[in-house]
Amino acid sequence: MEEINNFIKTIMEKDLQEGRVKEIVTRFPPEPNAYLHIGHARAIINDFELAKCFSGKTNLRFDDTNPVNEGAEYVDAILADLKWLGYTPDNVFFGSDYFDKTYEKAILLIKKGLAYVDDQNQEETTKNRGTLTEPGINSPYRDRSVEENLDLFERMKNGEFKDGEKTLRAKIDMASPNINMRDPIMYRILHVPHHRQGNKWCIYPMYDFAHPLQDAFEGITHSLCSIEYDNHRVLYDWFVEKCEMEHVPHQYEWGRLNITNTIMSKRYLRQLVEGKYVTGYDDPRMPTLVGLRRKGFTPEAIKDFIIYTGLSRINSTTEADNLDHFLREDQKMVATRPMAVLNPLKVVIDNYEEGKVEWLDALNNMENPELGSHKIPFSKYLYIEKEDFVEVKPNKKWKRLALDVEVRLMNSYFIKATSVVKDENGEIVEVHATYDEATRSGNNFNERKPNGTIHFVEATTALEASFNLFEPLIFDATEETKNLSFIERLNKNSWNVAHGFVEPFLKDSQVGTHYQFVRNGYFCTDKESTKDKLVFNRTCTLKSSFTPNK
Repeated sequence: MEEINNFIKTIMEKDLQEGRVKEIVTRFPPEPNAYLHIGHARAIINDFELAKCFSGKTNLRFDDTNPVNEGAEYVDAILADLKWLGYTPDNVFFGSDYFDKTYEKAILLIKKGLAYVDDQNQEETTKNRGTLTEPGINSPYRDRSVEENLDLFERMKNGEFKDGEKTLRAKIDMASPNINMRDPIMYRILHVPHHRQGNKWCIYPMYDFAHPLQDAFEGITHSLCSIEYDNHRVLYDWFVEKCEMEHVPHQYEWGRLNITNTIMSKRYLRQLVEGKYVTGYDDPRMPTLVGLRRKGFTPEAIKDFIIYTGLSRINSTTEADNLDHFLREDQKMVATRPMAVLNPLKVVIDNYEEGKVEWLDALNNMENPELGSHKIPFSKYLYIEKEDFVEVKPNKKWKRLALDVEVRLMNSYFIKATSVVKDENGEIVEVHATYDEATRSGNNFNERKPNGTIHFVEATTALEASFNLFEPLIFDATEETKNLSFIERLNKNSWNVAHGFVEPFLKDSQVGTHYQFVRNGYFCTDKESTKDKLVFNRTCTLKSSFTPNK
């Protein structure tokens, strides 16, 4: 993995050198209401790798301050994703761990005259907040006495009021040019059981209030987040100061990374699952980490991709194919390269002995002999790819099989096609050929050059297999489709299935095993695979036009 190097790292170096901090402490604070996606991986990798650069620490803190849609299922999934990526948090905390301390800080602000209970409903609060060009209007309840606010807030906590009937708001400045500073809501009433706290609480702190306090409680030095929180930073600092926090954390923002033809919204991903547009959060077309893992992406490929894309203060977009590049780089020297035929055409070697099967040597990875070798069968009956044969060679660039044209079968012999068998529709269903025994692979046969090399699978020992072939789940909006919903832009051909054969070498293939199927791409054994019917997901094809800058 390449060394991480970005503007946040420069800030950390300076903070350490100037003595502002003694140790780097970061945190990854996901809300446990969804499965993590590639965007979350960017935050995880930078949080952990930046701290690691300085022998610092990284906490995992579940931001479970909103019980609606939060649950243990997502907590477990997030823990599994971090483990898969190779990261172990120094501490695992929950935002709900701090509910009592956060409540005490709210009491402190009320006593300081910096918070009040508001009776306005959500519509009134929004209307009176003002606009970017107009100041807000003070709540008619803004000047309640400290005693009245303390009483009402305690009654909120005790469950005396309905959802939305009252809120606790910070008293800052309704005319502030930064709308976030216009008396933001600190607590709202939600009579919803919490996945860890049960029914202990019916008031829950808002993110903008809870998050800076949690960072301060944990001793976070660099609170890293995406650029949309840039104009929340002044509020973050206000709460830390006015709540008299002993430790003072600092927030730093980076631009969001968008990926072409990729959904980067938890809400949209949930909609795809609940609408059954996909098979689940681990659908291989999904950008979730469980989906990417099932498709065959490795933690190393994802880390290299994230580090390569870097960090800046502006939003950026990268091609989805770039992630494929890093998968190829990660796997090209370590993946076994067996042969698979996805679109089979039967070949009969007329001059090969009936019933005979010989076993030939094949390297597991031609570029890395240290991975060893295995045996491949060869007989009178074979399967090749349909696209590797034409009746008449079209031009000099055609380097595959045709009638009266000789090719090398990988790791075995030269064969020459002599005739074809067609069905009633004129489709070729079988090719007849002859082989030359003297051209067996390893014999150093140089008398004549074949018209290219193609792969094959021996038919009598071949294992049936299905191959899941993917295209983007969604296409980015264009001028023609900009008015369509994201559901209307879904790709109807995003998942295709090919039925073919693989070598018997793969009979015990385990779920999650990576392969480079010769000339067909990088694949991974799917969770639906069984010994009777193997199933492989294509992670990516063999080539792309992307070349990383050096």
